[in-house]
Amino acid sequence: MRLLFVHAHPVPESFNSALCKAAVDTALARGHDVRLIDLHAEGFDPVMSTKERRLYNEEGPPPPDLRPHVEALQWAEGLIFVYPTWWYSQPAILKGWMDRVWRPGITFTLPTPTQAMRPALTNVRLIGVITTFGSPWWFWTLLIGAPGRKIMLRGLRFCTHPRTRTFWLGLHEMDTQTDAARRRYLDRVRARIARIPV
Repeated sequence: MRLLFVHAHPVPESFNSALCKAAVDTALARGHDVRLIDLHAEGFDPVMSTKERRLYNEEGPPPPDLRPHVEALQWAEGLIFVYPTWWYSQPAILKGWMDRVWRPGITFTLPTPTQAMRPALTNVRLIGVITTFGSPWWFWTLLIGAPGRKIMLRGLRFCTHPRTRTFWLGLHEMDTQTDAARRRYLDRVRARIARIPV
């Protein structure tokens, strides 16, 4: 499978970066065709400019800095996001990537008076998330309502193939986890990536 990994963490020596490396290495070892977008490493600009917003609904060609990202999205059969959950959702750089790259005409079609909005990224049949949290599971899920999960597995999934499969892996209470717990989570990540059909 053609797998596009999107990583969003500013610290190369972080546990989140280790999660991304484990996932990518496992996918390569299983024989998948893999690409990695490391948003911080490449210095991705998450801010949509005034001019870009004014042209957003015209469904024209994206700005030059977005073209490699758009091409990667259109190449991929599976999307796997690796990021920390901050303030209950995606880090700003990943949210900005979604704002700028998931554009009309590329990932969805704008509604018209006679037709509803439709998915355009139908090449994608798998969306996965590997994340960490500072908060406990009950707090993020029951009290807050799991907004980050809904964005990724409902919102983004709408833009993909109708039969797109999803998975979600999360390690809660990251700040107080033991090294053994972190190793177990790394093993869970490797095992889940290993189950993706080639």
